[in-house]
Amino acid sequence: MPQQKPAILFDFDGVLADTEPIHWECWNAALAPLGMGVTWQDYVDHCVGISDREFLETLGRVASPPRGIDELWPLYPQKKKLFRDRVLQGGVIIEETRKLLNDLSGHLLAVVTSSSKWEIEAILQNEKVLHLFQATVYGDEVANLKPHPEPYLTAMARLGVTHAITLEDSGPGKQSARAAGCELIEVNHASEVPDLLRRRLALT
Repeated sequence: MPQQKPAILFDFDGVLADTEPIHWECWNAALAPLGMGVTWQDYVDHCVGISDREFLETLGRVASPPRGIDELWPLYPQKKKLFRDRVLQGGVIIEETRKLLNDLSGHLLAVVTSSSKWEIEAILQNEKVLHLFQATVYGDEVANLKPHPEPYLTAMARLGVTHAITLEDSGPGKQSARAAGCELIEVNHASEVPDLLRRRLALT
């Protein structure tokens, strides 16, 4: 009996798509009316892989003067709209990754993201790849976000598997995958994903 091909779980931001610079730009646009902002380096070092609420709580603590989440959270809908408008212009998933996904027939695939279904599902549909995934896990569908293992455990449960390969770029995401008992492929940039996964699966 042939060995079953491993399930593969993809984070979205920074793995399937290079969207972190877009998130950063949209946050700065939303924060500008308050005279606030975050540098790219601080965003990368402290804000990638956490929830938007955690991002605002962190930013509010280091702001001068400090600002509470009750003041900053009302900015979130504007940031979400800015992000959605930008990414729905298309081209956020590179052609090499799109081809990879189409070449993975026989593998069970899932997207596991801390972002909301409203944000991400529309992108997957617009990029014409949503149908290639047998499961999706969005941040608003779980009680505990990464670094908790729940998102990856939920994905495996929905796929009906007990082990999977995961691709992650952020610290919290990597912790989540490891805690769920997954094999981890560490990603530094979304452009690396096709080569990293093809090498792991011995695909040419």
